[in-house]
Amino acid sequence: MATNKQTMDSSGRSSAIFGPIPRHRQLYEGKRWQPGPRDEWNPDLPYGGKVYLARKKKAPGWVMRIFEVLFVLFVIAFVGGAYFYMESFHVNALRLVANTGGASNAQHFLGQRYLHGKGVEKDLKVAMEYFKMAADQGHPHAAHNLAVGHIKGLHKLPDGEAYRLLMHALAHGVEEAEDALHDVCASGQC
Repeated sequence: MATNKQTMDSSGRSSAIFGPIPRHRQLYEGKRWQPGPRDEWNPDLPYGGKVYLARKKKAPGWVMRIFEVLFVLFVIAFVGGAYFYMESFHVNALRLVANTGGASNAQHFLGQRYLHGKGVEKDLKVAMEYFKMAADQGHPHAAHNLAVGHIKGLHKLPDGEAYRLLMHALAHGVEEAEDALHDVCASGQC
């Protein structure tokens, strides 16, 4: 029981232990919600008789709507450009990866595109430069292509470099390197 210094609120809690009852609780003490005749009330529900539904969110503002429309238009333009200009898109993506990331596969594929003129204007000098970048990173097919470019006079390599590149390509499973190696040795560059 509470002594004269302690008072109990309606929920049975002692004010001496929990402190004075806050003003907002005093105002609403005993004023609990009661179902009216038009309310949907089901006392069998597990958490009380009333189900609280989620409130409807406020619609986004006009700035957000404009941003969404612009984003959708950008995506449509990007996908359309990638579809109708696939070769250019692929070459630009390869350039980005080859020049910034230094990926030897991208450099080799870009060299192939310049060598055959697929998606870009045919440029053998640029093709050999990309093959050189990829071969310096150990790409076997690029090493083979660079050595073949040397044999055909498209790119000048130091003495013995073509042989070294072809041996590297042959050691990594490039079968065409064996024929090119025979040509290099026949020309006296072994």
